[in-house]
Amino acid sequence: MKLVRTIADLRKEVRDTRKQGKSIGFVPTMGALHEGHLSLVRTAKAQTDFVVVSIFVNPTQFGPNEDFHRYPRPLEADVNLCTQANADLLFNPSVEEMYPAGFSTTVEVTGVSDGLCGAHRPGHFRGVTTVVMKLFHQVMPDKAFFGQKDAQQCAVLRKMVLDMDLDLQMEICPTVREKDGLAMSSRNRYLSNTERSVAPGIYAALMAFREEAVKHPGRGVTPFKNLLLGKLKEIPGVTMDYVEVVDSLTMKPMEILRGSLVVAVALRLGSTRLIDNILVNIPS
Repeated sequence: MKLVRTIADLRKEVRDTRKQGKSIGFVPTMGALHEGHLSLVRTAKAQTDFVVVSIFVNPTQFGPNEDFHRYPRPLEADVNLCTQANADLLFNPSVEEMYPAGFSTTVEVTGVSDGLCGAHRPGHFRGVTTVVMKLFHQVMPDKAFFGQKDAQQCAVLRKMVLDMDLDLQMEICPTVREKDGLAMSSRNRYLSNTERSVAPGIYAALMAFREEAVKHPGRGVTPFKNLLLGKLKEIPGVTMDYVEVVDSLTMKPMEILRGSLVVAVALRLGSTRLIDNILVNIPS
């Protein structure tokens, strides 16, 4: 696996790969890689000929009081993991490379980005869409691979790809979880032992919602949402950001149990913000 740090070097590698008639898969990350990321790399490797992984902690998607400066950056370990997962190229640019002096252009997807994390982290998705648009133009992949854990991000990026006529296919892969159900996340390493021990309650609460909701198609969402909220509040030390039941494509809140739903939560255990969600398909 080759490591490049400049857009010029990245584009040279991509051009040379294209000349060989190979398809390109792309896995954008912020590093601090875990099995969730590696599963995306392996899926990309199975579906395309040449896999590019980017590692870039993007400052424009962090708010002023968020964890940009303490976000983990174990590059050497990440390089080893990418090598083991058979990635072909690792792109690790500096902030100055991605946002040179005078940079002033942003990309924003309205509507689908408004609620959930968009409401609680102003400007977050503008930062995400701007950097991913840049990366898409730099890598020019045939397929790009993302995890379902970031459900709203996936919906926002799907809309961007559609609206901007980008010639690539987005592949949304299932959330990878620890054996006890906790969704894998780079921020899990922030959790204390006590916080980590109670964190699986998040997934258990989501599954309790699913178990009850699928039995009652057409019923109002509120009692099932309250069930979920009550179980989450039983987790010691939890502080809620939001609990929402939304349409899986539009991310708009649903009042009735029908169709394909995303049940999404964001909360804090201690100082660590965690998100999780499940897809619930309500039988007609």
